[in-house]
Amino acid sequence: MQKTLSFIAALGLAVTLAIPAKAQDASTVVATVNGTDITIGHMIVARASLPQQYQQLPDEVLFTGILDQLIQQTVLADSYEGDLPARVSLSIENETRSLVAGERLDKALAASITPEIVQQAYDERYADVKAETEFNASHILVETEEEALALVAALEAGEEFAALAREKSTGPSGPGGGSLGWFGKGAMVPAFEAAVLELETGAVSAPVKTQFGWHVVKLNETREAALPTLDEVRGELVQEIQETVAAVTIEAVMAGATVEKGDNAGIDPAILKNLDLVE
Repeated sequence: MQKTLSFIAALGLAVTLAIPAKAQDASTVVATVNGTDITIGHMIVARASLPQQYQQLPDEVLFTGILDQLIQQTVLADSYEGDLPARVSLSIENETRSLVAGERLDKALAASITPEIVQQAYDERYADVKAETEFNASHILVETEEEALALVAALEAGEEFAALAREKSTGPSGPGGGSLGWFGKGAMVPAFEAAVLELETGAVSAPVKTQFGWHVVKLNETREAALPTLDEVRGELVQEIQETVAAVTIEAVMAGATVEKGDNAGIDPAILKNLDLVE
């Protein structure tokens, strides 16, 4: 298989290179190798394809390293004699096909991902969504129903819930006074949630049995959970729109294309592992 030049080795050749004080754009020629121009545009594209860890290097280091790499590649390519292996020609065809196809999709996406369309997607998603109720509750967990009934009696006699939780609860929330913080529907086991839903704010439940033991539950307060803002879900919405636009675009162009597949029933799929066929 083809061996690529080591980018790290190229970086080691030099670390600084002054750019002439002149107008610079993608067409600016930075080197000419055997009559072939290397431009800033070539270097920009090469830099964009580097692994992220290399892109963090100082600009002057990258400039020198990328330029040296492109020069060496050009010299080596010019010195190649004979016909290219099939795998190289096929790779060039595949890469060209992939890049052009990507540009086709990018054009469709650029025309579709507008602030207005994103806002419309947000409005449609949340138009009929009602804010869910969230609950702030505390509990005391004990092993037996008798212990739970004794706790209810103590609370009815005026003892403080948090103090009893710290003293009696076997659950991890005990040291914090039994506080479970805020939670929504579905966060707790069914029996516990059912008890919470039946409580008025400030009320204490009868003993509730779950797989964890016996609970005495207090509902501290409730609130309506705010719907996410557009900024909070923008990335998700954009991704969904992109996926839809890409699918629609592919479907449309496929509908207008002439595609004829061969009779591939007799082809062994494992043949794709055989690189010798393209050497």
